Amino acid sequence: MPEDTRRSGYFGSGYSPENGGSGGSGDGKADLLSLIESRIDRKSFQQHHWEGSFHDYLDIAYRNPAVARNAYQRMYDAILSYGFEKYRLFKKDCIRYHFFSDPIDNGADGIYGLDFALMQLVDVFRSAAEGYGTDKRILLLHGPVGSSKSTIARLLKKGIEAYSRTDAGALYSFSWMLDEHAGAGGMDTEFACPMHEEPLMLVPREARGDIMGRLNAKFSSQHRGGLLKLGGELCPFCRKVMADLMRHYGGDWKQVMKHVKVRRIILSEKDRVGIGTFQPKDEKNQDSTELTGDINYRKIAQFGSDSDPRAFNFDGELNIANRGVCEFIEVLKLDVAFLYDLLGASQEHLIKPKKFAQTHIDEVILGHTNEPEYKRLQSNEMMEAFRDRTIKIDVPYNIRLDDEIKIYQKDFGPDRIKQIHIAPHTLEVAAMWAVLSRLDPPKKAGLTLMQKMKLYNGKAIPGFTEDSIKELKEESNREGMNGISPRYVQDKVSNTLVSRQAVEEKCINPFMVLNELESGLSHHSLINDEDLKKRYRELLSVVKEEYEDIIKAEVQRAISADEDAIKRLCTNYIENVRAYTQRERVKNRYTGRDEEPDERLMRSIEEKIDIPESRKDDFRQEIMNYIGALALDGKKFEYNTNARLYKALELKLFEDQRDTIKLKNLVSSVVDDETQQKIDIVKQRLIKQFGYNETSATDVLNYVASIFARGDTKSK
Repeated sequence: MPEDTRRSGYFGSGYSPENGGSGGSGDGKADLLSLIESRIDRKSFQQHHWEGSFHDYLDIAYRNPAVARNAYQRMYDAILSYGFEKYRLFKKDCIRYHFFSDPIDNGADGIYGLDFALMQLVDVFRSAAEGYGTDKRILLLHGPVGSSKSTIARLLKKGIEAYSRTDAGALYSFSWMLDEHAGAGGMDTEFACPMHEEPLMLVPREARGDIMGRLNAKFSSQHRGGLLKLGGELCPFCRKVMADLMRHYGGDWKQVMKHVKVRRIILSEKDRVGIGTFQPKDEKNQDSTELTGDINYRKIAQFGSDSDPRAFNFDGELNIANRGVCEFIEVLKLDVAFLYDLLGASQEHLIKPKKFAQTHIDEVILGHTNEPEYKRLQSNEMMEAFRDRTIKIDVPYNIRLDDEIKIYQKDFGPDRIKQIHIAPHTLEVAAMWAVLSRLDPPKKAGLTLMQKMKLYNGKAIPGFTEDSIKELKEESNREGMNGISPRYVQDKVSNTLVSRQAVEEKCINPFMVLNELESGLSHHSLINDEDLKKRYRELLSVVKEEYEDIIKAEVQRAISADEDAIKRLCTNYIENVRAYTQRERVKNRYTGRDEEPDERLMRSIEEKIDIPESRKDDFRQEIMNYIGALALDGKKFEYNTNARLYKALELKLFEDQRDTIKLKNLVSSVVDDETQQKIDIVKQRLIKQFGYNETSATDVLNYVASIFARGDTKSK
């Protein structure tokens, strides 16, 4: 570039359209340029674009044999590089791999609650990395719509790309330095290997065994014990160049290697390096050349034949995905002719480009499909060979409530939705309905579907143990393979957020979302069975009842959150219990007279936690023994020390305060100033302690008041 050009225009520091390139706001532009420059890591760029001779690469491979790993070994190590944690779920050992939380993009594609399915997937990768045979199979993710199959595939592609940028995941390919006009001996033009092959493929087959033996002697993996293997032959293009150069140099392999430039490669779906994606299209507009490459008609005249590899584009999805992963979207929607190509690609690691010999590939082949297509595959006897070459991994919906809630919080959490307040439990009730739709009705007597969901979510229910949960799981082994898709819930929450009511009130609540979920069932594109729609509507009623219980409990806690009042009530109760158990009298603080313990007070508290008359003496003695044990340890008894008593005190105080506040009067036309003041205190507690805003707190308080106003006496 001329010197004056480099010092002016956009390449100078003071370009300005107003002054023709001089002065102006140069300092501001310099700051922006500095900001951009600070984000660019030149050292990493140079490492990612390393180039050297074949001799240099042999030195790299000897020092770090891991550069020669195959695609499955690399994928397995990429997953394990982010670590994992072990835990117990449903009485089974479970592993959560952090890779699937998407640490690459800060959780943008994070997967929640599918740890068992992901464990099975990672086990397949480990088996393949060890060379136990699963590396000769097509991985088929199978499950209902919206169960994260595409997300898993996207994570694997994204993960292997990110791993190839690290030192641990470095891999290399090569180019030929030739001059197509000056003959085989020229080196003016660079021709990259079209399939990004491993440079050690250039080693003659006679020497490969010794080379790989030396590398394996030094190779050790943190995560597995498999060996490095080098199979197959060069692609047709590189094989042709190699043969021409060998003839030119009279069989001198070392002279041929002088034409080889080894370079580090970064796997990239966008650049079509090591990551391919194939999607079904109209049969008339799609043929198998999209998988295995096609003739370059412009070069036939130059090279004289359409069977010359230099006149062929080895750029099909299976070609360019070599060394990485190839995803087949909705693989079973493909025409049978495409599936035939996958048979050899999986079992023999060979593909057949048009007019060329079978070509070796090293890649993970991953497909995903829904239930109807898989059932059609099972019933098609002509596809027996394909079925035999696939490993099916079921990817169900979530059946744990907490995991389902996380899906919606990712899209509708406070970090994403700032203009509209989402009332507490809004996403929870939507997730609750979705999970209930996926569960089978329990066969155990006395167990409701709601209780089953709570057991799965880790909540303790009297009379049920971990063994009970294991039995429930075993009797319903297809739970999660049917039901409501998270996408449907996400769509309906989105509709609620943009509704007129939400825009006007800047708030949405659970009832708005539940109404939207119910109204959408009438025209749900995937639910045509009226009986199924009826069941889903019944489940909405179950969820509404559960939500009523939740908000009644919250209002109760907000009303009884007067710490001083609950302390006074606790002190009064303990004084009476002490006198009762020691057969003493209690001094009345107002009259000063000694009186019998207040049986009415004690029973009004004990009845709140279902202590029968016949058990009152045992309970009271139990409380006194508990206080005595604390005293021996030098600890002081507080109102909230004993969980059962604390619950009873809360319920008693709520009952007393409810009558004082006259909660039923909220739904009447007039509320006196004193009552309104007490109601405002309760609202502030709801806002501070439970995450409501002014609108949603008022709505909840009014709704709970209406429940009491209509005489709802449902047991808590």
